[in-house]
Amino acid sequence: MYALKWFGSELSLLDQTLLPTEEVYRHYDSVEGVYDAIRNMVVRGAPAIGVAAAYGMVLAARTGPPGEGFLPNLESSADYLISARPTAVNLPWAVERMLATAREFSAENIKAYKGARYDALISRLEQEAILIHEEDKATSKNIGENSLSLLKPGDGVLTHCNAGALATTGSGTALAPFYLALERGFPLKIYVDETRPRLQGARLTAFELDRAGADITLICDNMAATVMSQGKIQACITGADRIAANGDTANKVGTLGVAILASYFDIPFYIAAPTSTIDPSSQRGQDILIEEREADEIRHINGSLICPPDVPVYNPGFDVTPAELITAIITEKGIIRPPYDADIM
Repeated sequence: MYALKWFGSELSLLDQTLLPTEEVYRHYDSVEGVYDAIRNMVVRGAPAIGVAAAYGMVLAARTGPPGEGFLPNLESSADYLISARPTAVNLPWAVERMLATAREFSAENIKAYKGARYDALISRLEQEAILIHEEDKATSKNIGENSLSLLKPGDGVLTHCNAGALATTGSGTALAPFYLALERGFPLKIYVDETRPRLQGARLTAFELDRAGADITLICDNMAATVMSQGKIQACITGADRIAANGDTANKVGTLGVAILASYFDIPFYIAAPTSTIDPSSQRGQDILIEEREADEIRHINGSLICPPDVPVYNPGFDVTPAELITAIITEKGIIRPPYDADIM
């Protein structure tokens, strides 16, 4: 099973909207298709959508007009992809990196958008997307090592949403230490929040960790306080979609509640994320744009209506956890501790 694979002319994505009941791979050969896959959460998880968008830029470049219109067309495709989901910073990070590669090539080859030089530019963009992909795999491994160093054998660990192999192209961010623990015979008891409204914890995290043979227990989101009060949780680890310069962190809605509960019960609360998720341009959490999603995500479960059909709905996809509630931020380069504004830089 893989979340994402590049076949040279098309991008293959595991349709995560159908899990855990169906494993279906979708294939995309256009930037429009990749946009739809990101927007509709066929592919999701900040690192994975960054990698998908990088390959989307390759597809956009291949269909763009050779000549002087190439770079403006690629810039337009970049804006289009970034608009698919505005909160996760890995998306614009990967797209901007692809644009920078195209601009650098242009500076070195003034008329590089025709003939053989055009083909060389496309090849260079594909190489950059593959590099982003490979870096993401290595990042998962390093985050797993750093995260596991904070846990003890036998710990109960609570996680929220899905930040595993389905959210990255490696073993994940917040779930990476769980895979590493399995490899090393390091016992952990993992509690998985179901994560309303799209149930990524129940559908995805429970699915992938159960398949891997981990010791997991699925709980409703509103049971987190109970299991913490019963002494079953010794640490909480979640992923992140954007980390501000001061350490405030945006992640799947509900993360803030977990962090508040962890603080009350004196349980360490960790964020596990690649350094590409850190956004120095967002000085604090209030600067992070929070995506609001469709009302029917809350009105329906598995296609069935659970409330009056026209009841008003508020559906932010993410919330922001203040830095003071975060014990440490675990990255591939090391563990960042307060004061975050100094250590992040």
